[in-house]
Amino acid sequence: MNHLLCFGLGFSARILAARLAAEGWRISATSRSASGAETIRAMGYAAHVFDGTSPLPSSAFDGVTHVVASAPPSPQGDPVLAQHAADFAARATQLKWVAYLSTTGVYGDHDGGTVTEETPLTPNTERGRKRLMAEEQWLEIYRQHDLPVHIFRLAGIYGPGRNQLLALLDGSAKRIIKPGQLFSRIHVEDIATILEASIARPNPGRAYNVCDDEACPPQDVVEFGARLMNLPVPPDTAFDEAALSPMARSFYADSKRVSNARIKRELGVRLAYPTYREGLTALARGLTG
Repeated sequence: MNHLLCFGLGFSARILAARLAAEGWRISATSRSASGAETIRAMGYAAHVFDGTSPLPSSAFDGVTHVVASAPPSPQGDPVLAQHAADFAARATQLKWVAYLSTTGVYGDHDGGTVTEETPLTPNTERGRKRLMAEEQWLEIYRQHDLPVHIFRLAGIYGPGRNQLLALLDGSAKRIIKPGQLFSRIHVEDIATILEASIARPNPGRAYNVCDDEACPPQDVVEFGARLMNLPVPPDTAFDEAALSPMARSFYADSKRVSNARIKRELGVRLAYPTYREGLTALARGLTG
């Protein structure tokens, strides 16, 4: 039986786990807290507490065939490898597929230009530099021990419970204007589709951009969502005048178009939501019944 172990059962991993569980897979997952582990058990999965400061018992790896690691990196790199690098090296032949969920932030700023998986990695934010360090740590175990590692660089994630329609409904949405700014994004269901496609066609050592077909200015998404919901379009706010948290402001440090040609060419992926228009339209139907 295939057995997926998720280090962190967040927004993306949860969708993949549910799909694979429906196909008869065994699922294990970690949470940083005991209460979070109880929530995972309530879903019918095995659960472990893992906060990056101490390792899981070796029995947690019994029978595991596939791994998704999505825990955020520390200044020293990936917390999963900090505790379990030796365990992964020892089980390299047991594991069929390992996914590290990274970010397109590892490419840095390209002033609206297009990046592919072959583009040099030049992150210009602390978050992007940490992710790149973690990527390199995972790929080092691939090179040294043939661990079947795959890197997935995710664009901005949206889906049920996390999207601009909800921000419009609660009045928090803003049309922040920064000339030349482009963002790529991806619907959470399409992330699971891409991961499933990679499981079916493993290619250890490979990196994949995970995004839809259309990078665009963020204010375009807000305006489309408002018109879709018959809500007022929020007024323009200049980026320099916007009251943004340091985290939110950091997302505007990078402007680029991210190519998704590789997931289509190598994995045969067909996106359910090729642009934000299809994604938000489906989400709006869910909100309005």
